[in-house]
Amino acid sequence: MSTSAANSSDALIRCDSVYKIFGDQAKSMLESSGGVVDAQKFQEAGCIVGVNNANFEVHQGELLIIMGLSGSGKSTLLRCISRLTDATAGNIYIEGEDILQMNNKQLIELRRNKMGMVFQSFALLPHKTVLENIAFPLQVKGVGTKESITRAKEMVDLVSLSGRENYFPRQLSGGQQQRVGIARSLAIEPDIWFLDEPFSALDPLIRKEMQDEFLRLQGVLSKTILFVTHDFDEALRLADRIAIMKDGVIEQLDTPANIVLNPATEYVRNFTEEVPREKVLKIDSVMDPYDPSEEISDLKVPQDAIIETVAEAVLTAGKPVGVVNQAGEIVGALHASKIISILFGGHANTPDQQNS
Repeated sequence: MSTSAANSSDALIRCDSVYKIFGDQAKSMLESSGGVVDAQKFQEAGCIVGVNNANFEVHQGELLIIMGLSGSGKSTLLRCISRLTDATAGNIYIEGEDILQMNNKQLIELRRNKMGMVFQSFALLPHKTVLENIAFPLQVKGVGTKESITRAKEMVDLVSLSGRENYFPRQLSGGQQQRVGIARSLAIEPDIWFLDEPFSALDPLIRKEMQDEFLRLQGVLSKTILFVTHDFDEALRLADRIAIMKDGVIEQLDTPANIVLNPATEYVRNFTEEVPREKVLKIDSVMDPYDPSEEISDLKVPQDAIIETVAEAVLTAGKPVGVVNQAGEIVGALHASKIISILFGGHANTPDQQNS
């Protein structure tokens, strides 16, 4: 397993040796295994391994996508972290508190005040309007009707549903219903946002629209998000980091670029082998050091831009292109040869190889 993470001091969520095994003998078998779980042997004994020794951190404002095929354990892991399912063993810390040690009252308070959840099924209340659906979790928290409706109206505007406040769910499209679900989960201003296959029931055009909306919201709100999907393109588009699971094991947890360029296992390699590099790599992963004596183009590109979005402009610039940081300072130079290598040089090329 490969992991890449920031300093643990800013971890909002931390999982230490988390296991979830289903079956009557789960705990005894886990204890006798010494933590080394063979999914096949457990299955032969009547146990199903959902999560196998998960160790990772999620940091403030990070969007971590957990992905894998059906049965890989991705949704089980999400449910363990939100404690909708109790882990068999391990520790799960949120803001330094082990949620597995919390009693029901503490857990309810945590969910009401810290967590927002969106699932594949929209679970809207059919007899309530859009506004009433969004206000509902606030009212459950004890917020007054006037205040909850005011907050719900703000959420309606945030997810671009103005004018449909008084519609009932049956009067909305699938994408609009999903927006209501997102608005409802955001109404309580959660610190942590759990999303389990939130767009998988939508047709491709609406799904793309919802991804755009999701990226816009994250740009505004900077939530800490755990997002489950089986769609690798979706993961690449949305994630700060991606965890790829197989048989309950996190095979690799890393940035999208590192997962594509440096797969840690054969399983991850199979996931990534068809991914066009230009859709994943950012400029700063292929730029060269800036040499002030080198003549560069008037064109400037941001270091965090995806190569695909600037490739044509760089190739037609005629000179090396300056790469700038958020402050507008030149931090590197991008040569057309690097773009050509990425576009036409084959998948074996990594930035390190290209710089040699």
